[in-house]
Amino acid sequence: MPYGGVKAVLIQLNRLAMSQHRVLIVDDHELVRRGLKDILRGTEFEVCGEAQNGQEGLAQTVSLRPTLVLLDMSMPVLTGLQAATKIRQLLPGTKILIITMHDSPQMEIEARAAGADAYITKMAAARSLVKAMRALVGASNA
Repeated sequence: MPYGGVKAVLIQLNRLAMSQHRVLIVDDHELVRRGLKDILRGTEFEVCGEAQNGQEGLAQTVSLRPTLVLLDMSMPVLTGLQAATKIRQLLPGTKILIITMHDSPQMEIEARAAGADAYITKMAAARSLVKAMRALVGASNA
């Protein structure tokens, strides 16, 4: 195997070793999904799928079995709260983190009542998302 091939295999093995936690991103805005993927690039979180509404997110959660689901609260077809409730019923071990533009204590209470493990605003996501995700999955990486 030429050197370039060995290097490629080593890079892939390193990615596999780092990618301990599979993440599904569910948001109706493609720009937000891309931004979240960029934030997670180079971390121990592997994006295993994306969905653009709660119904797609629920179906992909059932089929992909991610460790963690990042759910927007306000989406068409099935809201994030509705999806969180169904995910919690079907896969109680799946971690759910609501990511929303709503900075509201009442909305956070509703999200947690629906089954979300955590709640973060999109404004705070750039600086706090990975830390919040690590806390949810019990990772010790800083």
